[in-house]
Amino acid sequence: MNFTNLLKIALKALGNNKMRCFLTMLGVIIGVGAVIAMLAIGQGSKNSIKAQISEMGSNMIMIMPGAERRGGVRQSSDDMQTLKPEDYEAIVNQASGVKYISPMVSSSGQWVNGNNNYPSQAQGVNTQYLDIRQRKVAQGEMFSEADVKTAAKVCVLGKTLVTNLFPDGTDPIGKVVRFGKIPLTVIGVLDEKGYNTMGQDQDDMALVPYTTVMKRMLAIDYLQGLQASAVDEEQTQQTIDEITEILRTQHKLREGQNDNFNIRSMKELAEMISSTSTMMTVLLAAVAGISLLVGGIGIMNIMIVSVTERTREIGLRMSIGATGRDIMSQFLIEAIIISVTGGLLGIILGSLATWLIKLLAHWPVQIDPSSVILSFAVCTLIGVIFGFYPAAKASNLDPIEAIRYE
Repeated sequence: MNFTNLLKIALKALGNNKMRCFLTMLGVIIGVGAVIAMLAIGQGSKNSIKAQISEMGSNMIMIMPGAERRGGVRQSSDDMQTLKPEDYEAIVNQASGVKYISPMVSSSGQWVNGNNNYPSQAQGVNTQYLDIRQRKVAQGEMFSEADVKTAAKVCVLGKTLVTNLFPDGTDPIGKVVRFGKIPLTVIGVLDEKGYNTMGQDQDDMALVPYTTVMKRMLAIDYLQGLQASAVDEEQTQQTIDEITEILRTQHKLREGQNDNFNIRSMKELAEMISSTSTMMTVLLAAVAGISLLVGGIGIMNIMIVSVTERTREIGLRMSIGATGRDIMSQFLIEAIIISVTGGLLGIILGSLATWLIKLLAHWPVQIDPSSVILSFAVCTLIGVIFGFYPAAKASNLDPIEAIRYE
């Protein structure tokens, strides 16, 4: 019997039980759709993170105070006092591989303008911070080195703060706002960046001279961190080694003593995030793939039922000349049709789910063509694997016994 006749018989048999056929497909549809959607979320997140890190530059270096314990309790990095302004000066003067560097101190509190207030942070930085983070001042200007030296009461606001403190659209430049009890004159507004991949509002920030935060807000004499940029990406690790040596000398650490500071590069962070993202994507896809397995079991179950119901039909066909191979091919074709049709519908469902996630949740998503091809290939394979046993069972029936079956 040729393939065309077998295909017609298989389609007619499936058409006689449309609802049962659709419910059998449902497991495959959901499985393929879930796998595509999960892989799209993972791939989109990974690409978005890479793009943001690329924007900041993989030559960015973060220097944080090291781990300290007091009474057996690990201290917060904001409370550690192992980084001093003198360390910053030493790096500026001695590190040849550093292009830009900025001290980092921050204070949380309430920003107030008249009757409007908004909770946020005052980020203490210097004039090179914008170069490191590749940000620009869209309106007004950045504070100067003179403002840093004199701990001037000035600030540059992000768009979110401007929107909340000046809801009527008033030009903020030149206006005096308060951070807690400290009055600060707004001299600039940062360019708008929006939310990053982690859902963090990049415009919810205010830049203040780091000396102002240290002296007027926190009353501290140490830094909470440093951010720097290497001259180029190739020299990032060399620059990290150079900074490490400078800080060890500054802190009078002997050979064998652990560093009391931590240095990380964006390249290292990008690799770590990418690895974690890949692992989570695979895990999500594996969990979603379980429904594909369940769908395959459903196909096998319904095909076994079908073989049992059509035992007399199988016997009659074999008695008039159909071979065991013909019977096996027919039931295998039925299983593959269910699986492949379910796979195609699953691809549509997965694409629709991905589009809805992007539209409603605003998550970065990207459908990788390889994930579609892989999902389709797997569901086809499932049709063959789980349809083989029922097909083999049907082909091995004795024609006489099959005709007598009630």
